[in-house]
Amino acid sequence: MPSLLHLLLLDTRLRTLRYATAIVLFLAIVIAGSIPGARADIGQYASGVVLHSLAYASLALLWFTASRGSGAARSLAAVGAIAVMGAIDEFVQSFFPYRGADVHDWMVDCCAAIVTCAILWLVLPKAELARG
Repeated sequence: MPSLLHLLLLDTRLRTLRYATAIVLFLAIVIAGSIPGARADIGQYASGVVLHSLAYASLALLWFTASRGSGAARSLAAVGAIAVMGAIDEFVQSFFPYRGADVHDWMVDCCAAIVTCAILWLVLPKAELARG
């Protein structure tokens, strides 16, 4: 199992795949959030804070592990990307009468990215971060 985790999260050969996966997941989030009634339906199972936290923490994990450089450089790249993605998501939501843009949701997205990157920076071996 550790070798599978290493392959999925740290193998440099899969860096492009992790970026692509993050972008596809982000587009899926935006599209699913634009379906009338979808947010209300899933809201029965999880609150908006939980949904935003899990979704954007996952995106941050993918972006962090796809990035190159030190833990700080990867964290800045991931948090920056998540801030942009979250802003785009909220901007798109502002066009739908049954949705609305919310700065609080964007802040939850950014906080999820910051916490995720901090944990990854502390947990991942320094040698792995330097190699990437």
